[in-house]
Amino acid sequence: MADKIAYFSEDLIKDITLPERFTFPFFYEPHPLSKIAAADLQQYLEKLTGLDHNFGIDNDTDGTAIGKMFGVLVVQDTTGKLGYLSAFSGKLANSNDHGKFVPPVFDMLTENSFFLKGLDIITTINTRIDELTNNKSYLLLQEDLERSTVSATHEIAALKARLKANKDHRKQLRAELKQRLNEADYATAEADIINQSLADKRQLKHLTDHWTQKQTALQLQLAAFESAIEPLKNERKERSADLQQQIFEQYSFLNKDGRTKSLQAIFKETPFGKPPAGSGECAMPKLLQYAFANQYRPVAMAEFWWGASPKSEIRKHGQFYPSCTGKCKPILAHMLEGIPLEDNPLLDIKADRHPLEIIFEDDSFVVVNKPAGLRSVPGVNIADSVYSRLKQGLPGTEPLIIHRLDMDTSGLLVVAKTQAAHKHIQRQFLQRTVRKRYTALLSKIIDQPGGIIDLPLGPDLFNRPRQLVCFDTGKKSVTKWEVVKRYTDTTKVNFWPLTGRTHQLRMHSAHESGLNAPIVGDDLYGTPSERMYLHAAEIEFVHPATKEKVSFTIAEGF
Repeated sequence: MADKIAYFSEDLIKDITLPERFTFPFFYEPHPLSKIAAADLQQYLEKLTGLDHNFGIDNDTDGTAIGKMFGVLVVQDTTGKLGYLSAFSGKLANSNDHGKFVPPVFDMLTENSFFLKGLDIITTINTRIDELTNNKSYLLLQEDLERSTVSATHEIAALKARLKANKDHRKQLRAELKQRLNEADYATAEADIINQSLADKRQLKHLTDHWTQKQTALQLQLAAFESAIEPLKNERKERSADLQQQIFEQYSFLNKDGRTKSLQAIFKETPFGKPPAGSGECAMPKLLQYAFANQYRPVAMAEFWWGASPKSEIRKHGQFYPSCTGKCKPILAHMLEGIPLEDNPLLDIKADRHPLEIIFEDDSFVVVNKPAGLRSVPGVNIADSVYSRLKQGLPGTEPLIIHRLDMDTSGLLVVAKTQAAHKHIQRQFLQRTVRKRYTALLSKIIDQPGGIIDLPLGPDLFNRPRQLVCFDTGKKSVTKWEVVKRYTDTTKVNFWPLTGRTHQLRMHSAHESGLNAPIVGDDLYGTPSERMYLHAAEIEFVHPATKEKVSFTIAEGF
């Protein structure tokens, strides 16, 4: 196999100092060498021809565009010469074999591999399932059963309505007859009324039995098809699971000391307990595997998105992104073992950098102006927070957090001082009667004056804390917005969140189906800056003691 290293021009890098430690993969500013490598790879991609893959950079008129994450790893070879390796996540044009890029840790697409053979069997099963589920007779039976169910429901309901009218009439008739008939004549009339009631019941039973028999006959005919479909689905499920297990067993990852660790062993120690699908196929594990196998020393890394944005995630063409946490973090923990890493910037918190201002306090609650960069509550690795500072600054008081702001969001945060106040204000949040206004600076010009964004959101389980747009399982998320001022290349807007989902304003700003303009400084969904320009500017709710509306406002300062 030809070596995949691309060496740097000495003139290009002669004035660049090597980093003392390797890039922290999950939050970083790319090193100058990584930027040069990424720019070189991007030039290569721009000129790439003959590849059966639509990145959708120019347009995506047919909906087939698939953007892709690429990675570069700056390395030193055994002579000390600097170059870079490049990789893509997953597959490219349904292949792993592309000249410039390092190979996968395990290539499941080699000719006559167990994967392709297993895939052929599963494909055959899928074809048979499709044939059965699209059988004309099967489809007609489903339609007949659906029509039968609708007709039965309608006819039985209509008959029940008539029978209820009959019953009401009989009740009224009994009352009238009791007033004007003697006992003997009333008994005769009552017998007739009872016969009418029994006749109505027989009529209802006859109609119900008729539809039950008809639907049972249809269900039996459908069962003949489904008894053939269900075993195929079960077989497909079992074969898919077995095939995935075989794939996982083939993945074994190196580290700088030459020690290997299997995918199964790596994920056994995680909350997942087993590898998520696609584990080991991301760019960074591929790059490190190739580097260690060829005795190259990793120097720095970077990953960037190339192509059209996906429908669910926030990914922008040409922008740098960290390695994913769900699939890559456990693998990289092994592969980077013993390699000094840059500090995690998220843990570099200095208390004096983020002063906490109390803007209102009474016996029920306190309102603070939370600075950007300070957590609302303590984290696993960071104790400094609004909670911890209030606990220290308000002796004898246990701060009760009612709601939270993201660490990088500044602005108004209400904290209860009593259980009663906490319960009262929290109920208002749950009932969505608290009015909140946020101000943000967006990273491009927004032409429209305002509007409503309605995009359902849910967690990205394999890349927390990121969120996804998901129309299947996402929770309803609605934001009202309005332009405040347009600058040269940014726009200040006001947001009124009508729901309270995690990262709602950040997602609705950045997603292509929202405003398609990440908040300036949003390091998750946009590009980092000295801060994220999102500020909780106003909040209004009912005071738990006075039962009167109270409102607090604090200017954004940007």
